[in-house]
Amino acid sequence: MFTTWGRLAYRYRRVVPVVVLTAICALYVLFGLRLDDRMSQEGWDDPGSSSSRAAAIELETFGRDNNGDVILLVKAPDDATVDDPTAFRMISEHLNRFRAEHPDEISHVTSYFDSTRNRQLVTDDHRTAFAAIGLRGDGEQTLKDFRAVEDDLIPDGLPDGFRVSVAGSTAVADALDEGMAGDVSRAELYALPAVALLLLVVFGSIIAATMPLIVGVLSILGSLGILSILAGFTQVNVFAQSVVTLLGLGLAIDYGLFMVSRFREELDRGSDVPDAVATTTATAGKTVVFSAGMVAVALSGLFIFPQAFLKSVAYGAISAVGLAALLSITVLPSIFGLLGRRVDRFAIRKTSHAGEDVTQGFWGRVPAWAMRHSKIVTLAIVAGLLLLTLPLAGVKFGGINETYLPPDNDVRQAQAEFDSTFPAFRTEPIKLVVTGATNDQLVQVYQQANAVPGLTGRFSPSSPTENGTTILAAGITDRTFNESVVEKLREINVPEGVDVYIGGTPALEVESIEALFKKLPWMALYVVIATFILMALTFGSLILPAKAVIMTILGMGATLGILTAMFVDGLGSSFLGYSAGPLMSPVLVLIMAIIYGLSTDYEVFLVSRMVEARERGASTDQAIRYGTAHTGSIITAAAVIMIVVCGAFGFSEIVMMKYIAFGMIAALILDATIIRMLLVPAVMHLLREDNWWAPGFIKKAAQHLGHGSDIPTAIPVPGDLPVDHAIVIDDCEAARHGRTVHDDDDLIPFPELLARLQADDTGQVNRRIER
Repeated sequence: MFTTWGRLAYRYRRVVPVVVLTAICALYVLFGLRLDDRMSQEGWDDPGSSSSRAAAIELETFGRDNNGDVILLVKAPDDATVDDPTAFRMISEHLNRFRAEHPDEISHVTSYFDSTRNRQLVTDDHRTAFAAIGLRGDGEQTLKDFRAVEDDLIPDGLPDGFRVSVAGSTAVADALDEGMAGDVSRAELYALPAVALLLLVVFGSIIAATMPLIVGVLSILGSLGILSILAGFTQVNVFAQSVVTLLGLGLAIDYGLFMVSRFREELDRGSDVPDAVATTTATAGKTVVFSAGMVAVALSGLFIFPQAFLKSVAYGAISAVGLAALLSITVLPSIFGLLGRRVDRFAIRKTSHAGEDVTQGFWGRVPAWAMRHSKIVTLAIVAGLLLLTLPLAGVKFGGINETYLPPDNDVRQAQAEFDSTFPAFRTEPIKLVVTGATNDQLVQVYQQANAVPGLTGRFSPSSPTENGTTILAAGITDRTFNESVVEKLREINVPEGVDVYIGGTPALEVESIEALFKKLPWMALYVVIATFILMALTFGSLILPAKAVIMTILGMGATLGILTAMFVDGLGSSFLGYSAGPLMSPVLVLIMAIIYGLSTDYEVFLVSRMVEARERGASTDQAIRYGTAHTGSIITAAAVIMIVVCGAFGFSEIVMMKYIAFGMIAALILDATIIRMLLVPAVMHLLREDNWWAPGFIKKAAQHLGHGSDIPTAIPVPGDLPVDHAIVIDDCEAARHGRTVHDDDDLIPFPELLARLQADDTGQVNRRIER
């Protein structure tokens, strides 16, 4: 199937790139350019939770609680107060004018700087006061309203020493959004040029280095267009754009790297261009498709969770990965056909390894060493990975808030100052939505709620009772108490006939975490079973997929342990510019899916070459060494390229983006070095012939998908890898380079063949030879 696809790509090599390029550009221009206007800030919570129901009742009855949208925090110098006549007048006039100039965006302004001088809105020493600004919009319109007025928020010309800073939930959301928008720009400005330089070093040719970049750029443009289309039908969180760019760019370049490497390898062996294109598509192309399938399956596990955030990231990431694979087996083979041997044009160094025995090089010696010391290597690496997993036991979870911004961010500092100065007015209170209660029943609920420890003050009505619904609100002294406060409120003895829903941001966060961990076992079961089946069909074995799953879990545990040490315990936080603290639970689930997908991605590329050698008659150890030698440098280069892309996102201002970037970097380093180069060869050596076991129907299914039959050329003649069965020699020169064709002539012994080759200068030997 893949051979046929490769030949079609060659036949229509002038048409395919034009059609695909036109389609991708149209997709991006028509839809991708409109993506920013369609993205959502929401989707972090479980829509089926009690807290979501509380929010819905409050919205239906009283409208959105917009009291904490924007906070203007006014601080006087040491020798003055906010009652300074000049400063007071200027701020009061500014707020009145500000509201009058933005009637469509501003709902209300509650301020100390009016005639009432509400004492609750100023500190006892009168050096700090605030104004709360409510925005009219709901949902995504809230952020648009903020951006329409943000340039006019702070008054000009205040007396010396007076400082006005901006805080509030919408201001924090805007700062987070701007930080994530900067991630994409950073990737375009720094990652792409760095990756281009790396590809030039790897391939030694400008033309060859350009091929993976073409796939990467087209993949990003197309996936952003697809994401924009999806945003027209479902909620797509703004965070998805950064993840799509990161995964799409990294994997697309990796896939292009594998395809270009295999094409050049086939040319080095002496294949003509049409056969090289067909072989590349049948081998590397098939591996790319199955690899993308593994990543897509891992990411599709996110659909199990109720949070729209995870679903939207899955939509975007799967589209990026799928598009990268599709481009790799359509556009690249066609371009290969157009370029032919000119793929090595503008070379800066010699890269051909024709006739060389790569298994004797570094990438062959490393697995050979691991196999010689297989027991010690296996025990040491497994113990090391388990040791790295230990910090995961101390992981803590929280919600998205201003602490995800850099420590020196103005909005974050203002929000922290406001929360500590006016704890009773925290912008994320815990709420009780009480329906169907009489006055006596409401008092009963009120008294029990106020007895809960951890509150900044007593519950108080946030709005007058309407339609039998009352909203009680109170602050929580510290975010670490959110779970305990919610648990205590759940223990309230609710009178018969009364419904009490626990709401507010703390409850939304707690119930979101609970929903995630309730679904996590089902996600794990689904992803493991699905990838196991795919790998079984790819490898034609049941043992190899089981080994891959176990090693992936070990690597993922070690990665999560490293991340916990960094982002929860604070290891390296001062150097990398973030604050340690609880993790966003949805982001933890996301990084688990990404790491699992990447790990199986590299496993497929490595083991597929081993299976390829095995199907041509190699022993287990020969197949291990052959597969590792032929993919080691490419997997390492792919990992380095992905690390460079992730590194650009590692400089993100947003902690959760740093978490994903450094998680991928740690996973890639572990996976491409000690796991793939040492642990895989060691374990496979210990398993020996058991590696290849599978029931007959699995073998048949694997063959149906193209194993063996889709590979037009055989492995090289002895000197690279011994052959146990039969090879076919085209002529004397082809024999020296390992080029083979099929022939049905009589068999002759291998020693006799060598004698004939030495004596025959005409190159007319055309026989099937049996060792």
